Amino acid sequence: MKESILDVLLYLFEHYFNDEADLVRDRDSLQASLLEAGFSPAEIHKAFEWLDELAEQRPAVANARVDGPVRLYTAPEYAKLDAEGIGFLMFLEQNGVLGPEQRELVVDRAMALDQDEIDLDDLKWVVLMVLFNQPGAEAAYAWMENLMFGEAPLPTH
Repeated sequence: MKESILDVLLYLFEHYFNDEADLVRDRDSLQASLLEAGFSPAEIHKAFEWLDELAEQRPAVANARVDGPVRLYTAPEYAKLDAEGIGFLMFLEQNGVLGPEQRELVVDRAMALDQDEIDLDDLKWVVLMVLFNQPGAEAAYAWMENLMFGEAPLPTH
C-alpha cells in the first residue's frame, strides 16, 4: 500500500480529531491504532512531526485584507500547488476564510507533505486541518467544512 503523510493525517482527522479529543492527547494509543490500521511507523512519525510543527506555528487570527499585498509564489511552491491550488488560496483570502498568516501556514504545511504535487482536494484537507488547529477560527473552519461536505457557500458581495 502506497501511503503518505497526508494519508495518515486524513485518517487521524476523520477518525479521531472531532470525536475523541482525549485519544488525540495519547500518542501511544494513536500510534497503536495507526499501526493496526496498516500505516508504517515511518509515515506515522512523519505525520506526528507535521502536526507538531503545525501546533508550533499558530498565527494570531486576523481579518484578511483583500486590498493587501499580492503573494508571489516561488517556483517550488507553484510546482507543488499549481495554478488551481494557488487560485483557491486566493479565493479563500478574498472571502475572509484565510488571513495572510494562515495562508502562509497552509502553504508551509502543504510544502511539508511528502508529495511532488498537491491536488485541490488534498489542499482543501490541509486548509481544513490548519483551520481546525487555529484558536478563534471556528467560523472559517465551519465555512470550509461546509464547502467540502455541504452545499457550496454563496459568494459574498
